[in-house]
Amino acid sequence: MGTAERINASGRTLPFIEIMDSTLRDGEQTNGVSFLPHEKLVIARMLLRDVNVDRIEVASARVSEGEKEAVTMICRAAEQVGKLERVEVLGFVDGGKSVDWIRDCGGKVINLLAKGSLKHCTHQLHKTPEEHIADIQETVRYASANGLSVNLYLEDWSNGMKDSPDYVYQLMDALTNKVPNSKFQVPSIKRFMLPDTLGVMNPLQVIEYFRKMIKRYPDIHFDFHAHNDYDLAVSNSLAAVLSGAKGLHVTVNGLGERCGNAPMASVQAILKDQFHAKTHINESQLNGISRLVEGYSGIAVAPNQPIVGENVFTQVAGVHADGDSKDKLYYNELIPERFGRKREYALGKNSGRANIAKNLEELGLELTPEQTRRVTQRITELGDKKEIVTQEDLPYIVADVLKHDTQSEKVKLISYVVNTSYGLKPGANIRVEINGKQYEAGSTGDGQYDAFVKALRYIYKKYLNRTFPILANYQVSIPPGGRTDALVQTVITWHYNGGLLRTRGLDADQTEAAIKATFKMLNIVENNL
Repeated sequence: MGTAERINASGRTLPFIEIMDSTLRDGEQTNGVSFLPHEKLVIARMLLRDVNVDRIEVASARVSEGEKEAVTMICRAAEQVGKLERVEVLGFVDGGKSVDWIRDCGGKVINLLAKGSLKHCTHQLHKTPEEHIADIQETVRYASANGLSVNLYLEDWSNGMKDSPDYVYQLMDALTNKVPNSKFQVPSIKRFMLPDTLGVMNPLQVIEYFRKMIKRYPDIHFDFHAHNDYDLAVSNSLAAVLSGAKGLHVTVNGLGERCGNAPMASVQAILKDQFHAKTHINESQLNGISRLVEGYSGIAVAPNQPIVGENVFTQVAGVHADGDSKDKLYYNELIPERFGRKREYALGKNSGRANIAKNLEELGLELTPEQTRRVTQRITELGDKKEIVTQEDLPYIVADVLKHDTQSEKVKLISYVVNTSYGLKPGANIRVEINGKQYEAGSTGDGQYDAFVKALRYIYKKYLNRTFPILANYQVSIPPGGRTDALVQTVITWHYNGGLLRTRGLDADQTEAAIKATFKMLNIVENNL
């Protein structure tokens, strides 16, 4: 029985964590990223409808007319499907201007940015704590009077707890109406959002500071907003949940200021698998939203990015494929189908026959052990050249290797050198073996392959006194479907014995592909003599 089942069996309630996605606000603060209004609308719809996040933060108030257009479109679309309360906009303590801007866009929720450290309050605002508190209270009252609910950010809260905890508590006491006989009672703030604005915390500090906040304010809903400057955003998010946070802020693909925010896909997987928490996230849509944001943002997802990276469900080592075939020995809880993906087995010099067999099985191709060995050898050769072979390339490799499987190799290429120099004709020097005897020759030509063929013609004429087939057609292509240019396919047609003979070669190098096609032709001729 797994841990989650044991928790359920014991009668304990699994914790529920609210997920707020800030891709369209904090994520857009990634250097070089700017979403168009219609792109924001498409992303927002997918986040709310398909991924099913609890809330989305879509913009900062008063940034631009384009931003106002985007927020208006998103609010209108969300209202039509009954999800307007899940759309939030960052606003500022600015005498009500942000509130008016959000209200004009049709928004219903303001994420009010207040200063969570004494240093920010005094050095950036040049105000006393009491003055800043009064300004916040006035903005909260104004927002409430205009029909907006309020969540409150304590910007730089992590440094506030480290350097000025009394200031943090003073702010919290005033804004949660804990100050006795205060005439500045404020409407209820729905959530207090605690950001590690500069990404300076480690998990132990998150636990310490969160527990202090929750002990002092046990009835408050706290969100945690992580930044990834020390590559700890996901770890810190988990630490916050372990310490009582009820909500986490994430972005798609970890977009955000500097090193970014906590990536949604990673946070979701860890919450479910490591902490057995519940969320509303539809995991099968995580890869889809990742690809969408990748396209609109222009920021490529790293191939090894957990959950959504191109390589994360690809087994490379042959021993892994072998273990998976026998009893899923290299599986874990991160099953690719869970995230709308599938497991793949890489084709390269480390693949081994098990990887090849897995790919052949998926393509519906059945080979004998000897044929599989030959295909594996061919893929290993390409891997040694640092070429990437995809599953889409595999049928072409199989066809290339097995096309003349029944022909014995009477004509072999022992070695060759082709070269080209500025102002000189390309040249070729070759050594071949024909029926067990070796011959050498050199020649120049109009191209490297032409020089190679002229050297072969010389050998056939001088040493064998035989006519060399005449080239009729020469075609070069990259096999369709592959994601790389690892393979070049050369198809050559020859005039031979009153008819046409067509052979093809496959290689990473165009000249070598043509040479392979040529030697297949020579072996067909030799075996038919």
